[in-house]
Amino acid sequence: MRKESTYQHDLIEALKDPCEAAAYLNAAIEEGDREVFMLALRNVAEANGGVGAVAAKANLSRESLYRMLSRRGNPEIKSLIPLLHSMGLRLAVEAEGRECGIG
Repeated sequence: MRKESTYQHDLIEALKDPCEAAAYLNAAIEEGDREVFMLALRNVAEANGGVGAVAAKANLSRESLYRMLSRRGNPEIKSLIPLLHSMGLRLAVEAEGRECGIG
């Protein structure tokens, strides 16, 4: 087996854990590159059964999810939130550079 396919297989297996997937997506966001984030999102979708399965769980059409996750995709927040939710994830906003206490 080629090293690349072993890496991809291991990555997809790891991303089946929602905590691993969240850390992976957050790291992709930190890169500040939309293409890196879109690749990460595609990998997380693959780990969750592929585009067809994720689209069904998110109540999105398969075709629109394929478009959204393509290299040129540009997901809207109204699609991104249900997509993340269908994979056991959520969108959050944090203060940059510090932790905030409650109350």
